[in-house]
Amino acid sequence: MKVLGIDIGGTKIRMGIVDSNGQVVEDHKIPTETPLYSYLENKIIQFLKEHTHVQAIGIGTRGMVDAENGVITFESGTIPGWQGTEVKSLLEKATGLYVEVNNDANCAGLAEARLGSARGYRRTVCLTIGTGLGGGFVIDGKIMNGTHGGAGEVGHMILYPGGHICSCGRPGCSEQYVSGTALRRSIAEMNIVDENNKLITPNRMFELAIEGHSDALAITKKFTNDLAIVISSLQAVLDMDCVIIGGGVSESADSWWSFLLTALEPLLLKPLEVKKAKFGNEAGMLGAALLVLTDEKDGVFKK
Repeated sequence: MKVLGIDIGGTKIRMGIVDSNGQVVEDHKIPTETPLYSYLENKIIQFLKEHTHVQAIGIGTRGMVDAENGVITFESGTIPGWQGTEVKSLLEKATGLYVEVNNDANCAGLAEARLGSARGYRRTVCLTIGTGLGGGFVIDGKIMNGTHGGAGEVGHMILYPGGHICSCGRPGCSEQYVSGTALRRSIAEMNIVDENNKLITPNRMFELAIEGHSDALAITKKFTNDLAIVISSLQAVLDMDCVIIGGGVSESADSWWSFLLTALEPLLLKPLEVKKAKFGNEAGMLGAALLVLTDEKDGVFKK
């Protein structure tokens, strides 16, 4: 069987066909446009006309999701009008196909737990470090969603009370310190520029830290120390087997991984596996497809 997995981000949407073995057999990207639902429905119907063999649809999206009912319960404003959308019921009516909806970081965590770096572990936390900081908790192969779809919102754990104002409106959330956005803000504050007097990228900043650049090293150590605190706090609550780190910032992990392990060692209560994600930018889309493929071995369709 083949299903359609969709990963909805603030700037782009990734749509892919995934087979019973968890293999991506076709992959497309389109820009995110608003109002989102009508745009998304039109694109999906067009896609299904060209791929009539699709049997179900899984969607991973920004924001908090009532996964049981497929409703977006909270979105910070990156996608105007998305909050409150009853995606599952609307899309099932429009397509006649079975639809599951969940948070994008949860979907990434599901992909890593079933097919990726966390395969074989029972209790997994997946952290996605990109524009913000996301989290997905997968326990015994199932996503922990929480009462309002808010479980795994690691980026909105308060790290520094009274700190930088988050997009959620509260001060001091962890994603204001552990994210690509936070790194770019720190680079601007330190005014670390290249030979053309332009602010450098986070990837370049990590490289400079290894070379001994004092300001870059200070930012790197602050970033990894804050990430270590987040991981340690999660361990105290969840006592997970494994932490997987993915997202755009993780693509430069080779440059900062040793700093993280050094910062993490004295904070852990028990031994903990910390691993880099296997899947890159396709993790959310692949995990979304797995929402409707409950068994990667024989492709049992979730009903």
